[in-house]
This record gives sequence, C-alpha cells and structure tokens, in this order.
Amino acid sequence: MDIAQATGKKGDKGVVMEGGMARWYARTTAKSMREFEADARRIAARLAPGAAVLEVAPGPGYLAVALARRGFAVTGLDISRSFVAMAKALAADAGVGVDFRHGDVQAMPFDEARFDAVICRAAFKNFADPVPAVLEMHRVLKPGGEAVIADLRKDVTNAEIDAAVEEMRLNPLDQLMTGIVFKTTLRNRAYTSEDFLRLAAATPFGEADIKTDGIGLEVWLRKAA
Repeated sequence: MDIAQATGKKGDKGVVMEGGMARWYARTTAKSMREFEADARRIAARLAPGAAVLEVAPGPGYLAVALARRGFAVTGLDISRSFVAMAKALAADAGVGVDFRHGDVQAMPFDEARFDAVICRAAFKNFADPVPAVLEMHRVLKPGGEAVIADLRKDVTNAEIDAAVEEMRLNPLDQLMTGIVFKTTLRNRAYTSEDFLRLAAATPFGEADIKTDGIGLEVWLRKAA
C-alpha cells in the first residue's frame, strides 16, 4: 500500500500564519503558559541533560524557550517568518540561546541523526502532507531518539472543546473565535489515534505509543537504536 494511502490524508494545502494572524495566535496562546511549562517538564523528564532538541513549528517559541531554560540545546524550525521573528525576540528577552530558523518540515535543513528529540506541538494537523514530515523527523533523529507529536484529536466533542476553551480564560471575543476555529478548521484537519498508528506503520518508525490528553493526543515515535 502507498504510504499516503495508508495515512488516509485528505490533501489540504496547509496553513502559514503571518502578520496579524500570527500576532493574534501568539497573544491567545500566551495565556496558556502553564501548559507550555507542564509540557516542558514532562518532555524534559525523558531527555538526557543537555540533549539536542528540535521543535518543528514552534510558533511564538513558548515551549522551545521553556526547554532551553532547562539546559537543552534547542533548535526551532517554522515556515512562518513572523513566528521566527517573534520566537527570536522571546529567546533574547529570556536570555537563552535557541536557534530559530525559517524552513519547511518536509525538507529540513539539518544533517541526518542530529537531534536526540523532535517535538511538534499543535501543528501537525496543518502540514500539507504528513508523510514527508514524519520521514524527515525520522531522518534527523539520532538512533534511539524520540519524536513526540501533540495535537488535537479528531473525535473530540463540542462539549470537550467548550470546556477546554473555557479553561484558557480568554476574553469573550477570543473565546468565541477560538471555539469556532477548533470546531471547524482545526477539528476537520485533525487525526485519530488510528490515523497515527497507520502513519507510523507506513514509515520507518513502525509503531507509535499514543496517549489521550484532554482534547488532544500525544504520539511518541522512537527511532530504532
């Protein structure tokens, strides 16, 4: 079976946030800083001290900076020039060194086996083609390294979305807009656990460890040692 067929990919064009949309996203997600810190702690617990970490599509850079503060060598790659600029400014303000670059996940500008871990948070559903993205994650990982994809799950209910958005403590307009975006565009682009299992099976990773986390999924993929 063809890899693309195995994933059941719908073939969208992907999403690139620039300008005002990028600023709105950065402002909205900044209100969930506790979640970024919690994610950083959980990921850090699986890494060796000083590990080389790549975050794919880091957006404004909140998670990447949180990991850099914990002593990891962090690189970020984003297709949005607006996000790259924001993330560089955030790292400078935090006094940490993060190598934020502009680039495409489907053709990463990195050598093979460079990173101990690859992270993709809340962005995988927006990639135009998931297969090259996963293949590139596998390529740049060191043997024994792990990739983690954390994203919205497709089978999430409206009630679950409403509860999650309520917890974000946004202003009424942002809460309304965020709920609509989750229930329409984002959920339509999202994947199920079964989709991720098929994707892993059709790539060199072979298998995936998947956990449900609120309205999302956390998918761990390990490169053979």
